[in-house]
Amino acid sequence: MRHRIIPNILLLSFLALPAQAAVSLPTNNTVAMPTEAEGPAKAAMEAFQYGRHAKAIELATPLAEKGNAEALYLLGFAYESGKGVDASKEKALEYYRKAAAGKHKDAIYRMSFILLASDKEEEREQARQVLEGAAKDDPAVAARILGEAYLRGRLSPTADPDKAIFWWKRGADAGDVASMLLVARFYEGQFGFPELKNPKEALDSYAKAAGLGNAGAMAALGSRLLSGDEKIRDEKKGREWLKKAIDAKEYAGYLALGDYEENVKKDLKAALAEYERGKDAGQMDCMIRTADFYFEGKGTEKDKARGLALLTKAAEAGNPMANFRVAVQILSVEKPDLLAGYKYLLAAASGNLVEAQNELALLYLSGKLATADGPAGVAWLTRAAQNGYAQAQNNLGALYERGAGGVTQSIENAGQLYALAANQGHGPATLALARLINEGIGTKSDPIKAWALATLAVERGEKDAEKLVTEIGGKLNAKEIAEAKKTLEDIKSGKTEAPKTDDPKNPKTGEPKVTPKANKPK
Repeated sequence: MRHRIIPNILLLSFLALPAQAAVSLPTNNTVAMPTEAEGPAKAAMEAFQYGRHAKAIELATPLAEKGNAEALYLLGFAYESGKGVDASKEKALEYYRKAAAGKHKDAIYRMSFILLASDKEEEREQARQVLEGAAKDDPAVAARILGEAYLRGRLSPTADPDKAIFWWKRGADAGDVASMLLVARFYEGQFGFPELKNPKEALDSYAKAAGLGNAGAMAALGSRLLSGDEKIRDEKKGREWLKKAIDAKEYAGYLALGDYEENVKKDLKAALAEYERGKDAGQMDCMIRTADFYFEGKGTEKDKARGLALLTKAAEAGNPMANFRVAVQILSVEKPDLLAGYKYLLAAASGNLVEAQNELALLYLSGKLATADGPAGVAWLTRAAQNGYAQAQNNLGALYERGAGGVTQSIENAGQLYALAANQGHGPATLALARLINEGIGTKSDPIKAWALATLAVERGEKDAEKLVTEIGGKLNAKEIAEAKKTLEDIKSGKTEAPKTDDPKNPKTGEPKVTPKANKPK
């Protein structure tokens, strides 16, 4: 029994390796352009915004020396972004701190982002103090950032959902719509912590944002009222909010109406009509849903040509999922046009769609594109794995275990990657981890943990794991079986994560030490 490469949708024939071989939170830390300024720094700011960075720095420097907060902020931004000067974290912080002392809000937040990203606990603590001080005068933005920092575990040893929601609620109470939406998403379980899900709290937060005129919140609220938890459904109000969203040009309202007709009312013709309206308004998801209906003949006659035309139109407009779906259509036929499929698959992967990144990697590894390109395949698998995609983590782990695809064999990395995938419920990775621990590959053999993992793999649909469960179980006594069952329950209840073969995390970042010698993604 060996581990397997697990592709997503595309054919196993893409893989040149043997069939049994191995193989959110949104970020606020985006460097933004300096805001417009009035007064002495206006000319410097305008020069910077028009790309005349050297001139902007020349104008800002004497003003900064006199303590002008806008000029100090501009210089901090220049050093952070490396525009007009060599990028320097230290210089950026120096100027941001001086601007922040002059009560420049943007400088406070830019400084905080840099400090929060630091490996040094004392610098992250500085960020906390600065943000909590800012929250007294500007709770909307500062509280939102604090909430995210706690959820990311930047201000606590691990993610702290209680403090995250505390600060987001502070931001929401101060009228920050973004914080309201984060609260809603949190209570829907979109950031994990399913035990804290609260549909009513989520609905109330969407309603608060919708009441302030946010069109996206209107669509979300209408969608939940139509298709959400049965206890909170209200068709009349749901339709009213979706109409308001559509009137505000939030055409995801059509998607919500179509989903309601399709999944709740079971009226496929009515669903298609709503998706068509959204498609005509340019809503990409509606375009993809309409294509699906034509592919499958739902609510209409089958028309694959029309479905493919719609997907292609959405793909050419830059939609990653549409590009992926077009690639699937092209590459899944008996004699695929590999170059055409590759074009769409590359566009989808470049759009950060993890499924496409995984499939593109397998295509590179397969040798179907004239020759196998291991470095490119590993690079794309690494990107998808770092984005949390379990199948890519499993596939990359198997490459590391075998030393295939141009990477140096590393059981340490393999075990870490299998554990990451297993903790997301991935059956093949759970079985691979059980096998390593049972055989003592890269770690001390532990049949009790191996039995627990193999049993869990069976529950996750891996029939091949049944043989391993029987094999290990035959060697355990009654006491060990009881301990193994308790270990299984602890893993399933979340009291413990899937055991690793080692702990190869980078001590500074906490990220897996996945460092294949690979080219940049092509």
